[in-house]
Amino acid sequence: MDLQKYKNHLFQTIKNKLTEWLSLKAETVLAEELYRFLHSIKGTSGTLQLDDLMQTSSELLSKLENEEKKKWTEIELNNFLYPLIKLIYQYENSGNLASLNNKVLNSKAPLIQIIDDDVSMLILLKDVLETKGWMVITNTNPESAVKQYFEMKPDCLILDIQLPQKDGFQVLQEIQHDSEKYFIPTIMISIKNNKETRIKAYQLGADDFFKKPIDIEEFVVKVDRHLQRKKIFDQFVLIDELTQVYNRKFLMDNLQRFFLDFKRTKDPFSISIIDIDFFKNINDTYGHLMGDHVLKDFAQYIKRNIRSSDTIYRYGGEEFVIVFPNTTSKDAKRYINRLIKGFSQIEYTYKEMCFTVTFSAGIYTVNDESVTIMDALKEADSSLYEAKHLGRSRVECLQMTSNVYQKGTLNISVVDDDTIIRTLLNQMLESITIDNININIKLFENGPSFLNSEHAKEDVNHFLILDGVMPVMDGLEVLQKVKQEKNAHRYKILMLTGRKSQDEIERALRLGADDYVTKPFNVTDLQVRIERILNMLK
Repeated sequence: MDLQKYKNHLFQTIKNKLTEWLSLKAETVLAEELYRFLHSIKGTSGTLQLDDLMQTSSELLSKLENEEKKKWTEIELNNFLYPLIKLIYQYENSGNLASLNNKVLNSKAPLIQIIDDDVSMLILLKDVLETKGWMVITNTNPESAVKQYFEMKPDCLILDIQLPQKDGFQVLQEIQHDSEKYFIPTIMISIKNNKETRIKAYQLGADDFFKKPIDIEEFVVKVDRHLQRKKIFDQFVLIDELTQVYNRKFLMDNLQRFFLDFKRTKDPFSISIIDIDFFKNINDTYGHLMGDHVLKDFAQYIKRNIRSSDTIYRYGGEEFVIVFPNTTSKDAKRYINRLIKGFSQIEYTYKEMCFTVTFSAGIYTVNDESVTIMDALKEADSSLYEAKHLGRSRVECLQMTSNVYQKGTLNISVVDDDTIIRTLLNQMLESITIDNININIKLFENGPSFLNSEHAKEDVNHFLILDGVMPVMDGLEVLQKVKQEKNAHRYKILMLTGRKSQDEIERALRLGADDYVTKPFNVTDLQVRIERILNMLK
């Protein structure tokens, strides 16, 4: 007997029932209904030799034993039936997911950026490189690609010479100012392979050159080698290349020494996280080169004006850490207020426009042996968020007050007409936490319901996961409308596309999508990718 036909029928029946229940809105499902449903699955799956399905349904049935009179809401069903929902998704996509599970991203996976207007090449290189466990972001537009480069600071850049609007050489010159401060290996690719082209690429700062068509096997080996070089370089560098103050690695090494000294001497010390106010606006208004100038100037201003015993480190982006030895929070707060006042009086000039810059700070004083390094940094960060909430250009220490700091807000929207996909993504997103950020997740089954929602219109940072193909209004049309809204700059957009939808991917990238993932996707892989993007929105 051909069991596959019956297996497919069973899974489709289960999916239909799940879709019906998970779209109930205000209605409820009786425990008796749920019990009959799971009991039927257990019996049939055993007959069809579907061991995973039988085990999952058995486990869910055992949890129902004390819930005979319960009425299940949509949210409760989402949570309770998630193991079954995930199993259905895996079964439907078992062929494709088998290969996806071979290499899964981890949170520290190297990040590679590819800039090329040949979408076929983009798709090929992204697929090949991600099978190595690396994360790849792509862009076809040179202008948005440069912005993406500065925001995400990739570990390796792959850049085509033949690009629209401006060629790869112009892009390389634009980012080379930054690359001189950060070691980011750059590989140029081109249909031209003459001596003049290669020499120009190397003169402008390229580390490697490949002629199209590319030998994929050699290309992957070269990329791997460049990533290894960068890893070795980063391990030994203690000075931040751009700002010329100590970097995050040296901070963590030194904090271990400070904590050991505290346990020995019991002398308290203070840690402050400081952050330039509205730094993204500086980059957006005056450009990333001016933003870099402000960062360098700010770091050197702090370095010149703190005590000789104090040390400044670049923590990441526009955030820095100052460590004040033998200093209480009260004294540290007094010192930082002087720094805030002095820095706010410096004027910057850009094309005959003058502007000033302020910064905010949070303080935590280490006076308890049970506190860890990460505890201290997290508390200082919470105080920084409180300073931002209270108006910026100020310093706060939650240890000194009874205030409860106000978290920032991030909206996340999932727009997909598939109930199973929406439920999977919702469960995955709810497992993500970002320090000092309240995450508001909303699910939408079509484009108009999303676009007309208050959730979409709020002037807060927004992460949008958007299915490419939907009834009523397809994802590309939704993407286009989002990019026309006044709060478009607040959005980061991840498109879900079909595995062979090259035209869809090309249009999505040209319309401004920040990344794309092909269906079916590995849930763990997608979570790592999303967390990487969300950290840009803090």
